[in-house]
Amino acid sequence: MKQTIKMLLLVGVCFLMTSYEASASTYPSKLGVKLGNGVVNMVTGLGELPKNIILANRAEGAGYAATAGVMTGLLHTLGRTFCGATDLLTFMVPTKPMVKPNFIWQGFNKETTYGGTWQLLD
Repeated sequence: MKQTIKMLLLVGVCFLMTSYEASASTYPSKLGVKLGNGVVNMVTGLGELPKNIILANRAEGAGYAATAGVMTGLLHTLGRTFCGATDLLTFMVPTKPMVKPNFIWQGFNKETTYGGTWQLLD
């Protein structure tokens, strides 16, 4: 039973990611965009840790990356995961994503920012 649920969740996430913002003009598609964004950000939130260590290492060096990079990564991990959970719980209200960039792989060389909270999708 658990295997089936995991597989359906994985297929659903892949399906939602393929049409992300492609035709988000109707209410159901906006819900799908927000639901997909929430699930993906909850799952990939842990990727913020290595991302911020890499960014800190490039900017300030290994010592800074080992201290501040790890702490920043942990905070952004919590932030992206929390924003994903919030999007997942409130997907019935189609708002813009709180995390910029929307997905971790879209801006792996940029620091994550938060904002645009509760602005409805156009």
